[in-house]
Formats: sequence, structure tokens, C-alpha cells
Amino acid sequence: MPVDRGRHRTPRVWVLLGAGAGGNAQMIALAEALGWPYQTRQLSWNAFNHLPNPVIGARAFTLDREADALQPPWPDLVIAASRRSAPIARWIKKQSGGNTKLVHLLHTQMPLHHFDLVVTLAQFRVPEAANVQRNTLPLNVIDGARKAEAAERWRGRLACLPRPWIAVLVGGDSSSYTLDAATAARLGREAARAAHEAGGGLLITTSKRTPAAAADALIAAIDCPAEIYRWRADDADNPYPAFLALADRFIVTGDSASLAAEAVATGRPVRLFEWPAKRPARRLSGLAGRLHRGLVYAGWRKPRRDFAAFHARLRDAGLVDAATPAPVPDDMGATVVRIRALMGYSASASDRPETTPE
Repeated sequence: MPVDRGRHRTPRVWVLLGAGAGGNAQMIALAEALGWPYQTRQLSWNAFNHLPNPVIGARAFTLDREADALQPPWPDLVIAASRRSAPIARWIKKQSGGNTKLVHLLHTQMPLHHFDLVVTLAQFRVPEAANVQRNTLPLNVIDGARKAEAAERWRGRLACLPRPWIAVLVGGDSSSYTLDAATAARLGREAARAAHEAGGGLLITTSKRTPAAAADALIAAIDCPAEIYRWRADDADNPYPAFLALADRFIVTGDSASLAAEAVATGRPVRLFEWPAKRPARRLSGLAGRLHRGLVYAGWRKPRRDFAAFHARLRDAGLVDAATPAPVPDDMGATVVRIRALMGYSASASDRPETTPE
């Protein structure tokens, strides 16, 4: 029987949390934006999760004993992200008799037609399909109150620096990039040059992924007024949200979509600092291209992340490397509207579903 989403009950929503902080943050932000009550389920996996998703199918044998229990009543909507959660989301839909709607973020590495909506970004190279929404920016949201509180704590410490304040947001090593000492030193020199030219100061923060040698080289290259913060796991007063709130402009390393998105969301000028990826994404044409796209769609092949495509989309939208940035697109709003329509609800925050006159 179909799920009854009558006038007196809002959808039951589950958010399947994984191991990635970035994906988890986007899922929670989306669930909050939908305006419906939701529950989280923390997933963790055993060694079987390394099997290809098409082999796993709509089964849950990849979960380990530490994962939260998944039991009825089954949700009306599941929000999940990335490869390992995709089979679990499909399994939940199967248990619900096919009634649960699946919204998946980033990529699935399974045939896309098994999902009601896939919300992705250019770098993931998900094939075009009617159920794919390709946003410009990740759905990251840093709470405004958190930024305001951090700004109050840090404003006095930064008062000695000349304006404009140029925040330098530093990522680091990832599956696509290696931030070595030479690259970090170049970043330091270019950031210092920008500060000298503007007559301002730098607000520099590294991150969990910044190698120690790269941080050392970056800091050694700074010869201008600067507040420098080296990331520490045990520090509750990380200035990152304060820098987002207070900086007049930004320099952001190109290895992280989240850093770029959070800087762009301020509406202030953002410059991307780029360097070559470990293995640039290949673009195949002809028969090889069609075969590759087919294997990606079916989930047998994971394409390399194409950050050059992500950066190009930001530039095309006028969001980075522009003296006057374009308005930030409302990707979250567009995603919410599409999900509410998927669930049979209007675009407003009302809990009443749309009804068809009898």
C-alpha cells in the first residue's frame, strides 16, 4: 500500500550519517532547510563495503555491529550521501515496499534510476539524467550566529592589523591534490604580495589536511602583517568562522569545494589558488567516451574528481576571481523546492501536501 502522507502528518525523514564530516554537514543542512522533523542514523561498515556497489545491490550486509539499528517504521524520505550509503538507502526503500523516496548527495556509484533525486556538483562527473540536479556549490551552511559569536571573540585580537583583511583559507592533501612545501610557499608569497598591494593584512588559517611541512613553508613566506592560525584538534576557539565573518576578501586553495563555498557565500571577493592535481581528469570522446559514461552510470567505474570543472563553473557564474562577485545562487532553495515537489508538497514551508481536487 502507498504511504499515507495525509494532511495531519509531515514526512518521516531519516538522515544516514557516514564517516565524512563534509557530507554529513551537507545532509544535516539540507534536512534543516526542508523544515520537517528528522532523525539521524549513524552508519558504519565492515570489510564487505569495499565490494562494488552494483554487486552489493539493495542489501545491508555491509553494515557492522556499531551502526545504528535500522528498523520500522520506515521513513518516507531518506537523505544519504556518497558511495557506501547508497546500497543501504536502497535496502531501506525495499523494506518499505518501495514507498521511501531516496535523495542522494554527491555520487552514488550505482545506477542512477534507483534514486529519486541525486544532488551533485561538477567535480563528481555524474552523468546527466532527469533525476540529477547539478548545483554550483555544496550545501554547506555555517550558522550565522556561530560566525557572529566567533567574530566578537576575535575582532579585538585582529584590530592591530591594517585593512583590508584578506583571509587565506588553506586546505591540504586529498585524493586529488598534494599540498607540498613548494606549493605552500608560493601561496604564501602570493598572499603576502596581495596584502602589500592592498596595504592590508592577512588572516591565515590552515586545516586538518594541511601537512606540517606545507604549513611551515607557507608561514615562512609571509612578510606582511598577519594573524596566523595553525589548526589543532584540541582547540575549541578555531578562528575559521570569525575569518569568514570579518575578512574583506579571500584567497582559498582549490582542493576543497567546502572552503570555496563558504567563502563565496559571504558575497565578498574570492580568489582561487590553484595547482596541478595528482592525476587530471580525462575526457574521453567517441565510443570510448560512451563506454566510460555507461560504466559510470551503472556504478562500475568511479571517475576521477574534476576540480577544474568545479572551478570553471564558479568562474562562469562570476563567483570567484571577480572584483565584484555575482549574487550567490540559491542552490539550497532550489534543492528544497525539488524535494518538496518529490514528496507531494508545495514549495512553501507548509506541512500540508498538495492535493488534487476530486
